[in-house]
Amino acid sequence: MRNIMKTLMGGVALAVMSLSTSAAFAQDKVELVYSDTVPESDIRSETLKKEFGECLGDQFDFKPYFGATLFKQGTELTAMQRGNLDMGSLAVYDFYNQVPHTAILGTAYLFKSYDHMRQVWASGVLDDLAQEVADMAKVKILANPYIGTRHVNIKGDKKVMTPADLDGVKLRMPGGEGWQFVGEALGANPTPLAFTEVYTALQTGAIDGQDNPLPADKAMKFYEVTDQIILTGHLVANNQFSISMSKWNSMNEEQQAKVQECAINFEKALDKVTLDQEAELVDFFKGESLQVYEPDKDAFRNHVLDAYKASKYSADWPEGLLEKINEL
Repeated sequence: MRNIMKTLMGGVALAVMSLSTSAAFAQDKVELVYSDTVPESDIRSETLKKEFGECLGDQFDFKPYFGATLFKQGTELTAMQRGNLDMGSLAVYDFYNQVPHTAILGTAYLFKSYDHMRQVWASGVLDDLAQEVADMAKVKILANPYIGTRHVNIKGDKKVMTPADLDGVKLRMPGGEGWQFVGEALGANPTPLAFTEVYTALQTGAIDGQDNPLPADKAMKFYEVTDQIILTGHLVANNQFSISMSKWNSMNEEQQAKVQECAINFEKALDKVTLDQEAELVDFFKGESLQVYEPDKDAFRNHVLDAYKASKYSADWPEGLLEKINEL
């Protein structure tokens, strides 16, 4: 009996130790809750899960939510600041009210190309601005994955060569003052609308068009309810892949390094995916019977930049930063 009791007690002790170890391991895992507006089926979402989520490994519990099912577009920053969300893919306009200097990053035609955008971020000229975001908005920018260059996509067969040709066009833009100004500067009548509602609004005629990178146009099937894509190339879009400072500061140095490593991993992977898609999609859209053509880009660029210079936004540009960006 004594031997049986010893065996039983030993088994119980081992079970307790095993449970304690499992509980401690679970507690040591860092939970990262992420929200995005794009659908889970989108290649951006698939790339995120593979190149960031899987990269993190067993130390982390990455919980992504897609299709604006957790937080609506434009509300992610507030949710991160309140501690309700750990990570998000934020547009620069999300920061404007709290960090006015970020207005320069939302300026249409600021970046001349993808290569120029990458050169600017790698140069260090934006480091002070990123630090302002951390200090004032309480989020850390980990990376800025390229999601494509935005072009105007509309219904109808009227050819658009200059901003004057967009007069009266109800162009969907994301909600927010900065986004609306982009539509206005392009010469259109901007209409705020959630990303997830754009297809139906185009279908019913509530809007005449929208602007997005070519990969988003395909993923959301906007080509089914529009007739032409005008290659305005007005914004080289790079979202700010960010984490709340409270979550960042709760991690140790090793965990922080891993999150940063995986964020850069995601950036590089999504850059390649997006560039590869853009190289193929003009032919795809033409195959879907859309007109795809380049307008008078100088006319658009001059009109847009003149509008910015005459607006309140240029007053918030950090002194000398535009010149430094242009020099690169």
